[in-house]
Amino acid sequence: MNHELAELLFPDIKKTREDIEKMFPERNLKEGAMVTRFGPSPTGFMHIGNLCGAFLDSVMAHQTGGIMYLRLEDTDSKRQVEGANELILNSLKHFSIPYNEGYGKEGNYGPYVQSERKEIYQVFAKALVEEGKAYPCFMTESELQEIREGQELRKEITGIYGHYAVDRDLSIEEVKKHLEKKDHFVIRIKSPGDANKQIVLHDLIKGDILLPENIIDEVILKKDGIPTYHFAHVVDDHLMKTTHVIRGDEWVPSYPKHLQLFQLLGWKSPKYAHHAPLTKKEDGKVRKLSKRKDPEFSVSYYQEAGIPAEAVRLYLATLTNTNFEEWYLQNKDKTLEDFTFSYKKMPVGGTLFDMEKLNNICRTYFSRLSAKQIYDDSLEYNLKYDKDFAHIMKENEERLIAFLNIERDAKRPRKDIATLKDLKEESTYMIDEYFFKDSNETYKSSEGQNYDIDLLKAYSEEFNENDSYEEWYQRVKDFASRNHYASEVKAYKENPENYKGHVGNICEMIRFCLTGRTKTPDLYQLLSILGKENLKKRVEFFENHLK
Repeated sequence: MNHELAELLFPDIKKTREDIEKMFPERNLKEGAMVTRFGPSPTGFMHIGNLCGAFLDSVMAHQTGGIMYLRLEDTDSKRQVEGANELILNSLKHFSIPYNEGYGKEGNYGPYVQSERKEIYQVFAKALVEEGKAYPCFMTESELQEIREGQELRKEITGIYGHYAVDRDLSIEEVKKHLEKKDHFVIRIKSPGDANKQIVLHDLIKGDILLPENIIDEVILKKDGIPTYHFAHVVDDHLMKTTHVIRGDEWVPSYPKHLQLFQLLGWKSPKYAHHAPLTKKEDGKVRKLSKRKDPEFSVSYYQEAGIPAEAVRLYLATLTNTNFEEWYLQNKDKTLEDFTFSYKKMPVGGTLFDMEKLNNICRTYFSRLSAKQIYDDSLEYNLKYDKDFAHIMKENEERLIAFLNIERDAKRPRKDIATLKDLKEESTYMIDEYFFKDSNETYKSSEGQNYDIDLLKAYSEEFNENDSYEEWYQRVKDFASRNHYASEVKAYKENPENYKGHVGNICEMIRFCLTGRTKTPDLYQLLSILGKENLKKRVEFFENHLK
């Protein structure tokens, strides 16, 4: 009867499950090599949670000499968006998340798009019917709705199971009558689950989790013959030889039905690792990152904000392994690829996504780059997002690189740049076109109103742009002494009534006049880059501003 039923439901399926298995041989990999998969749905939106999952799939596979593949899970046609496939590929490329095979690449386990594997799923669905483990269900939407409402009212498990599974044991004649009337049907499994029994999920991140057995006769093929996500991913994970499934912990409740499908098909299931969701702290409360509320949820945000892809990767590493940040700060000469990730170091609960921490990582990342690299990356960014500044950058290349090089090799390198946008804000005083445009804009701070302009003019005459740092500082101290300022801060603090101020105050005046700011990188190097004539012009510009 089961054979007859299978042929009745799948008259066009001639291949057997054995035929399909031969198409997907075992992978020739070393012991312990992981095979992971990134399986996004092409919905037109790539979010940071997707990226975090792809990042984990990539690093865990590649550090073991394994394989990561990309599989597009597009069985839900209603959610598909044109151009979404390219968005996924571009996001992986931009954030340097490599994969070995799959959509967009060659591979021996394709097709890697689920909608192109319809026959494969139907072969295994037919096999389950033939083995008496699945059946056609002709229940209408209104019948299903009525059952669901009754179950909710009685606070029962919702779904088709037990006495609700009225089509479970239809005779061949009854099935034929439905087919003759062209009644729509789905294929459901005959769940062998027991509501009083539990299974154990040996989760690689969360440890052992007790879950109730699945008792629902889950749908594996929809009315149009397309598989459900649950069935498609089980079939594909088996055929593509996936060893480890890394996914968000919202999938933990689905594990019993996935395990049951593997068991019904007679396959060994992969190992599972459910990572914590990304959360955000707001008004003292913690909530999940939201597409609607949080711009940083979308991966496009980082490109537009000028946050380097590598810095995002470093932050993802920080989020996914609790010991990464300390390792990164201690190993200045190493890259992310030198770090060994571990499931045991992945957070169990919610992972707080903190933009301030991301900014700090960005600052550390930029502090380790060469000045030329920062300039080049910023130029590339501004050519796309701020063409006017990109033009100015080209005209001031030498000066900007010299500016970026200040304190770069210091014991504590400067960390004033967190995004590629920041170069413009941090360097405007180095660009004459910006600096001399509007004195009220240049000298926005109230500082400087009481500065001694005659003192600044005298200093600009004495400044020697060829001095070494030691020579320059000694000249500043001598200049301070001649103008009744203490050459040492200590001397001023001991007898403040004897001086107008101290050498630090002199430097403060020069700095503000030169840059319009009270905090900048090393003053000596700024003076050396801008030169004596520029200093004189800026003193005159400042004097006119004060007038």
